[in-house]
Amino acid sequence: MPWVIAGGGMGNFIPMFLFPLAQEKVSSSTAGILDSLVPIFILLFGYLFFGIKSRLTQVIGAVIGFVGAAMLMGAEGNEGRNDMFHAFLIVLATACYGLNGLIISRYLSGIHSFKLSAVVFTIWFGPSLVILGFSGFFGHFEGTSVQWQGLGYVAVLGLVGTALAMMLFYKLLQITSAIFASMVTYLMPIVAVMWGVLDGEELVWGHAAGGAMILLGVYLIQRKPKER
Repeated sequence: MPWVIAGGGMGNFIPMFLFPLAQEKVSSSTAGILDSLVPIFILLFGYLFFGIKSRLTQVIGAVIGFVGAAMLMGAEGNEGRNDMFHAFLIVLATACYGLNGLIISRYLSGIHSFKLSAVVFTIWFGPSLVILGFSGFFGHFEGTSVQWQGLGYVAVLGLVGTALAMMLFYKLLQITSAIFASMVTYLMPIVAVMWGVLDGEELVWGHAAGGAMILLGVYLIQRKPKER
C-alpha cells in the first residue's frame, strides 16, 4: 500500500496541481518541451535510486527524442511568456512522473492496471476534494450553463485524458520498461500535430524533422542489444 500511495501521489496528485499553476506563467510550447524530460529523469533516478543501468543506446535515444520534441514544439512557436519559477514547477512535475514510472515498474507490476488505477484514484480522492473545497469552487459555482459546460469539458479530460490514459500507461509499464513507457511524452507532440493538420493547420519542416528524431529516439530505446 505505501508504494501505491507514493506512486499515485507522484504520478497524479502532485503533478495535477503543479501543471495548472505553472501554465499561468509558462507558454504551452515550453511546457511541452519540459514535459519531455520524463525519460531523462527515469534514466537518472533509475541509476541513482533503483540500480538500473541503462544502455548507451537508451541514453542516446532519450536525448535524441528530447531534442526532437523541442524541435516539434519550437515549430509551433513560443508565446513569449515564461517565468523561471513556474517553469521549475513543470520540471518538478516531470521528475514526479519519472519516479512514478519507476515505482510502478519495480513494485506494482503485479497489480492489474484497472485495479491499480481505481485504488490510486480512491486514495487521492479525499485530499483532492479537500483542496477543491479550499479553492472556493463551491462558493463560486452558480450552476450557469457556461459553468456546466466547463465542468463537462473537465469531466471528459478527467475520464479520457487522466483515468483511461493512466490505465493504459500502467499497462504499458507492466509489459515493457519504465524508460520505454515514458517515451509517450515524446509521442504526444506528434499526435497533437496530426490533429492540427486534420483541423487545417499548416505542417512545416520542423514538424517533420522533430517527428523523425522522436521516432529515432524511440527506436534506439526499445532496440535490444545483439546477442553475442
